[in-house]
Amino acid sequence: MSVAADTLIGIGAVLMLLAGLGVLRLPDVFSRMHAGTKAASLGLACILVGVALEADAPTAAKLVAAILFQFSTAPVAAHIIGRAAYRAGIPLWEGTLLDELARADEEADRER
Repeated sequence: MSVAADTLIGIGAVLMLLAGLGVLRLPDVFSRMHAGTKAASLGLACILVGVALEADAPTAAKLVAAILFQFSTAPVAAHIIGRAAYRAGIPLWEGTLLDELARADEEADRER
């Protein structure tokens, strides 16, 4: 394997490990969701690019398609999960400084 592929796979593995630790250690569902989508998506992309560097052209194209699919679906899923958790009344971490969604919900209630 090439040094670039090995490096990308190693970086991706570390990012995936950090994402897993973030999901376990962060204080609330919103922070965990952030770790689970941002770091895991970037980690997966690094791993897939590293593998694509060593793969043949058709396989590399499929890996690039998987990366694009991951980057197009993970943010949407995180947004939906976060919004559902907020509306279900899941409490924010006590260290949260700003709750912008509360203001948006109040404005939406006034418009109704």
